[in-house]
Amino acid sequence: MQQPASVHDPVTPLTASASRGSLAPADDVVEFTAKAVVAGLLLGVVFGAANAYLGLRVGMTVSASIPAAVMTVAAFRLVRSRITIYEANLSQTVASASTALATGTIFTVPALFLWNMVPAYGQVVLLCLLGGVLGICAMIPLRRVLIVDAAQELPYPEGTACAQVLGATQERAAGARWIFYGIAVGVAVKTAVSVFFVIPGEVGVALPVLPQAWVGVEIAPALIGIGFILGFRQSAVIVAGAGLSSLLLIPLIAHVGASLPGPLFPETTRTVSQMTASEIWATFVRYIGAGAVACAALWTVIKTLPTMARSLAAVVNGLRRKSTAEPKPQRTELDAPAWVVVGGILSVALASAVIPGVLGADMPIAGRAACAVGVVALGLAFVAVAARIVGVVGVSSQPTSGIALITLMVVAGGFVLAGWTDVWARAGVLCVGTLVAIAASKAGDIAQDLKTGALLGATPARQQYGQLLGAAVACWAVAGTVLLLGQAWAFGSRDLPAPQAMLMKTVIEGVLSGALPWELVAMGAGLTLPVMLCGVPGLSFAIGVYLPLAAMAPVFLGGCVRAWADRRRQAPRDEHDEHSNPGVLAASGLVAGEALAGVLVAAAVVGGLVPKSGGLRLGETLGHGAAVAVLVAIGVLLIRAASSNDRLDRSP
Repeated sequence: MQQPASVHDPVTPLTASASRGSLAPADDVVEFTAKAVVAGLLLGVVFGAANAYLGLRVGMTVSASIPAAVMTVAAFRLVRSRITIYEANLSQTVASASTALATGTIFTVPALFLWNMVPAYGQVVLLCLLGGVLGICAMIPLRRVLIVDAAQELPYPEGTACAQVLGATQERAAGARWIFYGIAVGVAVKTAVSVFFVIPGEVGVALPVLPQAWVGVEIAPALIGIGFILGFRQSAVIVAGAGLSSLLLIPLIAHVGASLPGPLFPETTRTVSQMTASEIWATFVRYIGAGAVACAALWTVIKTLPTMARSLAAVVNGLRRKSTAEPKPQRTELDAPAWVVVGGILSVALASAVIPGVLGADMPIAGRAACAVGVVALGLAFVAVAARIVGVVGVSSQPTSGIALITLMVVAGGFVLAGWTDVWARAGVLCVGTLVAIAASKAGDIAQDLKTGALLGATPARQQYGQLLGAAVACWAVAGTVLLLGQAWAFGSRDLPAPQAMLMKTVIEGVLSGALPWELVAMGAGLTLPVMLCGVPGLSFAIGVYLPLAAMAPVFLGGCVRAWADRRRQAPRDEHDEHSNPGVLAASGLVAGEALAGVLVAAAVVGGLVPKSGGLRLGETLGHGAAVAVLVAIGVLLIRAASSNDRLDRSP
């Protein structure tokens, strides 16, 4: 069944039966090894930091499973080391544990900074770890119900695609080179912009007719890569929202406010005529954008509530039908034991209730106990919901923001009924939302990994242990990245907008105190509703309204490059092709490269090694010309990658 790898092919190949998921379950395999775990941990740190950086900038994250799988195989080929496909799968399972931690953390933790309640490093680490443990342990009993019994109903698209890519790498891995090219370009460009100041971070021009209107584009390889991954349609929707803010809202506020003799609410000191475009965005448009995001998120919740209810009911019914007198499971059906599940969930509850620093140092014991109950109850419910939903729509469409929003509203409402509206209550509500959001996101992530393992014939228990180990290590990197970026640049600024965290902050303030410029928030909702009625994805549009046009323009450029590349190929696209496309791997490399360099730059800024900004060393004209050339070069890289014959789904 398991063939030895030759000197020229360090990846042990699958048999035909194994690729169809019919691996002999009694056979043991080389799977949970030190080199697989170490490779996964290292890649998890990289992608965890990358997703934290990316999510804080534009509110989006990318899946680490397929890039990590390809990079693992390529790295071991490079050093001529043997690795079985099960080790490669275990490595990507460990690495992907970081994505969910970053997703849940960036949605909430930055709001503490905005309230001047800067969390300790240990607190953020514990929130990441406890949320990850809750999601993994709660998902373990659901594996058979969702992955095995509902295999025909729930395809788990990313998990299936990852299994196909891993199977294809036994024959060919030439396409893996593009992800390393992308990483190199991302690091080089970010360094040129933020360390050597050779090229500007943004190029653009002020429009002559519209007051305070600015059309620009950031020199950001990661954002171009995101646009390429999203495709033209979604990137166009995002940039449309950003264009509305920059070319309509800001000029309109500047025009109307120019004749006002005094400040315009919520501003209390300056007049509108004294503000720059950035200050108008920070004072007015940011709240309009938050209202747009809140409206879109609430609409998403309303639409998905029936699906959530059906998903939870299906999971409960499946658990009831599960036999209690099963024979000893075979290797491919072996889960982590019950004591791991129960002990993990109880540990999360006890840590939340007993350790003062987890939910806030000033929270009374009654508040911590109530929060612990909320974490476990809401966490278990949303883990089941999220794990089933991603089986149909995939991780990229998982309603994590909606889950976090529901959690915050439920917990904040309970606090109001209990009379808890102090400052510590805000932190408590937010931390509960963090734990539940991480747990739900983690459940969706491990469900995809378990699907990959089921198709390859991997051992579920080893994957579950690998996820726990990955979460225990990645939590340090994710927490460090968030705190480091918060020190280097301000959350909620144009440099680091943190859109989801701003939304959560808005919701908590609105429920607990009502201290918000509700007129502006309502305007944002009014903008989003007509757009959604036209069938446009509301959340993508709303995120664009919140974020500056210069940050969304490179996303749109990436979408345009993807459309051009697809047209040149003139080939039908399917789910497998979406993930095996070397252009997507190159785009993932751009994301990882810039994000990794961005984290290192933030550390250098905090340490005083490099300044936060500096003058262009090439001069304005030459520097701007070089920046445009860089954008063109990145587009050429993606087109060449997408047009290459290095496809992971083709034999040589």
